[in-house]
Amino acid sequence: MRTFANWEDVPIFDSEEAEADFWVENRPDLRLMEAAVAGGAGASESVTITLRIDPRMLARIKRMARSRYLNYQSMIKQWLSERMEKELK
Repeated sequence: MRTFANWEDVPIFDSEEAEADFWVENRPDLRLMEAAVAGGAGASESVTITLRIDPRMLARIKRMARSRYLNYQSMIKQWLSERMEKELK
């Protein structure tokens, strides 16, 4: 089994089958998982918001996060952060 140390090493999948095949053969490095769960020790204070999401979409997000050993809220924050960086460029 291959381990990876950067989330950038995870490809964008064309199908759920392709994603499943990837995760059968690959695992994130333990330090990467710990950093994702900890959310960064130097992270600034966060604010609680309410966001309405379709239940089916939320279930899919939770499954995706679980397969990556992430908390779904952390994964959503990561997605938002990545998109903001992309928009600012």
